[in-house]
Amino acid sequence: MRKYDAVIFDLDGTLLDTAEGVFSSVRYVIDKMGLRPIDDEVLRTFIGPPMQRSFARVYGMDEEEAAAAAAHFRDRYKEGDVLLAKPYDGIFEAIDAMSSAGIKTAVATYKRQDYADSLLGHFGFDKACDAICGSDFEGKLTKKDIIINAMEKLGITDRQRAVMVGDSDNDAVGAAEIGMPFIGVTYGFGFADEKAVKAFRCIGAAASCGEILGYVL
Repeated sequence: MRKYDAVIFDLDGTLLDTAEGVFSSVRYVIDKMGLRPIDDEVLRTFIGPPMQRSFARVYGMDEEEAAAAAAHFRDRYKEGDVLLAKPYDGIFEAIDAMSSAGIKTAVATYKRQDYADSLLGHFGFDKACDAICGSDFEGKLTKKDIIINAMEKLGITDRQRAVMVGDSDNDAVGAAEIGMPFIGVTYGFGFADEKAVKAFRCIGAAASCGEILGYVL
């Protein structure tokens, strides 16, 4: 018996390990703009949030500079780095089990809509999930906005009958802002462990894709 009518997934660090492609494109921008090098730990913080926000945070850029850096990133990313990713073990099996139980599934990601469509279509998530919702070209949508878009596409109005699954505080906060249950995964880029997840309002933490099922079925 299902506990929820819908499960909405984050993309980076939840469905796909996208580190290689993001790292490659960020390093390209660093070289192109003559920015100081950063280590992998800082690079990991670029995965998930809007790119202009990350460049502004790490390099103290103003709005115009951050927009230019983000534009360089997009130029490089769309040329092929976007596909440098791999699905997490067991994620398709988990989605299939949810679908078999009558649960609708969607993706709510900060990735621009065209990137999300290209990347998820490449790996077959477009066929596995019922809806894919990405960000706008300017990166102005909040995670809350994108989650709401996903709920509307699924036709789900009762937010307590849906659950958000993600690997970062952005996902947890977005879910909390609309009163939706949240499951944090610790195999991605954001939450290091169960304690980090439980610093936010949640129904639990999952160390693997299979563990997500235990919370929704």
